[in-house]
Formats: sequence, C-alpha cells, structure tokens
Amino acid sequence: MKGFEFVFLAIGSVVGAFLRYKITESPLLFNTLPLNVLIVNIIGAFILGIFIVLSEQWNLDGRYSLLAAVGFCGSLTTMSSFALDSSNLLDNQHYATLAINIMTNVGLSIGALIAGKSIMTAIVNG
Repeated sequence: MKGFEFVFLAIGSVVGAFLRYKITESPLLFNTLPLNVLIVNIIGAFILGIFIVLSEQWNLDGRYSLLAAVGFCGSLTTMSSFALDSSNLLDNQHYATLAINIMTNVGLSIGALIAGKSIMTAIVNG
C-alpha cells in the first residue's frame, strides 16, 4: 500500500471510529435491545450505499473507497459489537430480543444500504 493511500485509509478510519465511539459511549436500550450498535450499523450502511453510487457516477479513484468505504464505514459500523450484544442477550436468555437484534441489525443495515443507493441514484439521475 502506498503512503498516500494509507493516509486516506487512516483518516477515514479515525473519523469513523470516533463517530462510533460518540454514538455508542452511552448505552441506549429499548427494553433489553441495544440500539447504539444498530444505529451505527444502519448509518454506516446508508452512507456506504450513497458512496457506492457516487463512486460509480463520478468514477472516483480507489483511494476514495479506502477513505469512505473501508476506512470510514468500516470503522463506523461494528460487527464485533453486534456479535457481543447478541451473545449477551443469549447468555441472559433474552431469546426474543436476540432474534429482534439479529433481524434488525442485518435487515435494517441491508435496507439502509439499498435506500442509500436508491436515493442517490434518484438524485444523480434526477
């Protein structure tokens, strides 16, 4: 990896990680459902959907993918925290909440990515 590419990756990673930290620093629960991780996963997927369309539309250099997709969205979203939250729900025998956590994190993240792509496609093809 070239030095300039590493800078793009590092900047995106630091900004994404900082934003995730700020969003998840105070636990936000709906009953026993952890919402913070769900929020960052949905936001990150939505932003990634927007970026995919802009990247294709503007024929962006791959370094921008390192900045936005790999760095920012990769650091903002969090599979490991989602897995930990799910494991904790399982350990505490909150089976219905576990199912909701899995369905919402996966389903809403995919939906947010599709929504981001659809909205941005409508805007650029306006």
